[in-house]
Amino acid sequence: MNVANSPHFRPFKVIGIGATFSPNLTANLSEAARLSLFFDAKLVVIHVGEASPDKRQQFEAILSPFVAQGLCFECIFMPGKPVAVILHTTEALKIDLLIIGALQRENVLNYYLGSIARKVSRSVKCHILLLIKPSIKRVACNHIVVNGLENPKTEQSIHIACYVGAQLGASKMTIVEEIRHQEIHVNVKDDTSLRRATIVREKLRRREDSRVQNIVNAIPKTMKSQMSINTQSIFGKRGYSIGHYAEMARADLLVMNAHSKTRFWDRLFPHDIEHILTELPTDVLILQ
Repeated sequence: MNVANSPHFRPFKVIGIGATFSPNLTANLSEAARLSLFFDAKLVVIHVGEASPDKRQQFEAILSPFVAQGLCFECIFMPGKPVAVILHTTEALKIDLLIIGALQRENVLNYYLGSIARKVSRSVKCHILLLIKPSIKRVACNHIVVNGLENPKTEQSIHIACYVGAQLGASKMTIVEEIRHQEIHVNVKDDTSLRRATIVREKLRRREDSRVQNIVNAIPKTMKSQMSINTQSIFGKRGYSIGHYAEMARADLLVMNAHSKTRFWDRLFPHDIEHILTELPTDVLILQ
């Protein structure tokens, strides 16, 4: 049996969060604690810096209401460079999901130098959730948009997205199939070529819908019974198109496959996930 199809499927057993003493500390820890309870996971709070009683007491004070609900957590204090410490800790403690607060938009300087969140997301080996609007009080996750791109990772991504939706009580999921304009292979010059292009687009849409529907059909009913699951084909540049769609649809969460390789040239000429990292449309879950 495919593990993802098992009724005991739990992709997130250990959740980590990078915690700094910023104005969003309480909101970030609250979001991480809630998700840990929803996913029945242990929470690891990672602080880059020396340990102190005051720091530990502040973390414990924020998390105490969640401990009363059954949260299990531990704090890790480690001095060093933030990116290196976070990457080392996630691997050493076998963290399944890393949560990091992120800026929704970066200026050109930050984009090329790379913020901590972007640098970690490009190198981390576990799943990562980038939060742009953390909240102390829970804001319901109603609409999840998932990347349905034809890719070996997509089946797992849709399964995990359905799991997340079921645990968070989402009511709607849209699986977006990004189709490159190059696949149409028709130059529109007149009415005849326009009709031909329209026919090709419709065939591509049906092909993609059929492929995705086969994946959805294999998902246990318990993961999808409370959600309406729809497909949406969009034509355009991969990464940019789905990000724009998620923003226009006011999605609460965007689920994406991680990019296989990220090189310097990928950041100079961004594509796929790099478009998302440049301008986050909403909270983004990137699956390895």
